[in-house]
Amino acid sequence: MLQRWFNAALEWAGVDHSTEEPLRLVRMTAGVLALAGTCLSLGLGCSGVEPRAFALIGPLWAVYGLVAGLATGVLEPALDALIGILGDIGLRRAGGGYSGIEALVARGELTAAADGYRERARNPLERTEATIRHAALLAGPLDQPETAVVELDNLRHGPLSPRDEFRIGLALVDLYRNRLGEPGRAMGELRRLIDRYPGEPATARLRAILAELKSSEQ
Repeated sequence: MLQRWFNAALEWAGVDHSTEEPLRLVRMTAGVLALAGTCLSLGLGCSGVEPRAFALIGPLWAVYGLVAGLATGVLEPALDALIGILGDIGLRRAGGGYSGIEALVARGELTAAADGYRERARNPLERTEATIRHAALLAGPLDQPETAVVELDNLRHGPLSPRDEFRIGLALVDLYRNRLGEPGRAMGELRRLIDRYPGEPATARLRAILAELKSSEQ
C-alpha cells in the first residue's frame, strides 16, 4: 500500500518512476520533498496554526522545477558525454575501437557498418585506418570493388606517412589482382611504390611481390 502511495505521489509530481534515467533518483527525491512540503503547508495553513504557510507552496515547486530542469537539461547530458568519452577511451586502450562496427558486419548490417566507418574516417587520426576498412567492406560484402578503388585513391590526397601509403598501395594491389582481375594495374601500383620509396626496408618485399606477379603473367 505504501509503495502504491509513493508511486502515485511521484506521478502526481510529474516524475516517471518507471524510467531508468541516470538522475531519476534526484528528480524523485525533489518531487517527494516538494509534495511533502505542500501537504505540510496546506495542513498548517488550513488549521490556522500558520496562515502564511500557503505562501511556501509556490517556492517549493519552483525549487523542484529548478532541480528537475538542472538534472534533465544540464547534469544528465554532461554525464552522458563523460560516459561516452570514457567508454571510447577504454575501447581505444583495449584496441577494440572497431569491434562494434565489425559486429554490425558479422550480423549483416552492412549499411550501418559502412556509415560507422565513414563517421570514424572524419577523424584525421583515424582517416587511413577507417577508410581502408571501409574499402575492404565495399570490395567484399558490398561487392563494389571499383568504389573501393576510388576511396583508396582519394585517401592519398593530403600528407601520408610512408607506412600509410604502403598500406593503401597494398590494398589497391589486392583489389586490382584479386577483385578486379587486372594484374597490370596491380603491377603498376607496385612500381609506383617502389619508385617512390626505393630505400625503405619494406620496398624489398614489394619487389618480391612484383616479381611474383610478373612470373605468374608469363
